Amino acid sequence: MSIYTAIATSAGRDARAVSSDGKLDVKLAMQKELGGDGEGTNPEQLFAAGYAACFASAMRLVGAQQKLDVSDASVTAEVGLSPNGKGGFQLDATLRVELPDSIAPEAARALVEATHQVCPYSNATRGNIPVNLVIE
Repeated sequence: MSIYTAIATSAGRDARAVSSDGKLDVKLAMQKELGGDGEGTNPEQLFAAGYAACFASAMRLVGAQQKLDVSDASVTAEVGLSPNGKGGFQLDATLRVELPDSIAPEAARALVEATHQVCPYSNATRGNIPVNLVIE
């Protein structure tokens, strides 16, 4: 049973996306790379923002468990869209994690790998899309 359910509605890439509580209301537009005008956000940007925020929050949880201060950490998600060779499209993701210099490289790698096991977005994408973890 879910502890929280987000609900949003959209009519497509050239429409609006609106959450049921009205807190999210964005204009969507087809990317220029896909033949659109690019005058709005797109599902890949929304996914990237959600993945970055979720991974950063999960990293705070894991960091606390590992007694590491990650309060100055940040995550940048890059979400790519490409043809899948079967007439459809597929996603790929790169997560660029910036950590404080005080965290040793081996501890940083262990933290990011453990976070990748905890993060709901990572769990949803595992085995479905390639996700590259980069510690900057």
